[in-house]
Amino acid sequence: QVQLVDSGGGLVQAGGSLRLSCVASGRTFSSYAMGWFRQAPGKEREFVAAIDWSGGSTYYADSVKGRFTISRDNAKNTVHLQMNSLKPEDTAVYYCAADHWGAGSDYPSRYEYWGQGTQVTVSS
Repeated sequence: QVQLVDSGGGLVQAGGSLRLSCVASGRTFSSYAMGWFRQAPGKEREFVAAIDWSGGSTYYADSVKGRFTISRDNAKNTVHLQMNSLKPEDTAVYYCAADHWGAGSDYPSRYEYWGQGTQVTVSS
């Protein structure tokens, strides 16, 4: 079993940057593909980015491509989401998620474990 702890959210002005982190417990972190999702008030949870177990393949939603970067450090059981050029429409609670033996997916149902979420608010 894996426990995920998200952090790094906050309030930032449009055009600013934030770096989210997700630390996983357990010794099998490298066997999990990792993803970031977000959910804004009144909206469904949506895919943001994913990375395979090795970090060799990454995937992004069209809305964040070119602005966000997902990365992982298997030695530290950590995955990051670097968010640049933030827009007010990026405001949401961001969740990291783990998919055992996955390759990186944009389907929330693929992920077995979820973090508690971290709030990102972008002011205009």
